[in-house]
Amino acid sequence: MGATKKNLFTQAQNDLADLAKSLGHPARIAILQEMIKSKECITGNLVQELGLAQATISQHLRALKEQDIICGTIEGVSVSYCINPEKWNSIKNLFNQLFDQHPICQEGDCC
Repeated sequence: MGATKKNLFTQAQNDLADLAKSLGHPARIAILQEMIKSKECITGNLVQELGLAQATISQHLRALKEQDIICGTIEGVSVSYCINPEKWNSIKNLFNQLFDQHPICQEGDCC
């Protein structure tokens, strides 16, 4: 979608689309799943866990951080990332609001 067409949509629609885009890569989903699984801040073990190059992981971490989905701290040469709980709940609520707008069809009720 061209940047000039975004003005046809509400801010809420654009924000949700941007969030969906930031979650729309399997590497980013894998990173988030690894963070959830580890139940602690992630440091340098994503390369070993996911089998992706460090540069690739850094690119995906940057995309998640730009949307504030994850937050990071730098201590010397060490960087730790974790899921931002406030943003995580916000994302959950935004997608649930979208899904809740449509009633669940019973078999044979949908077109």
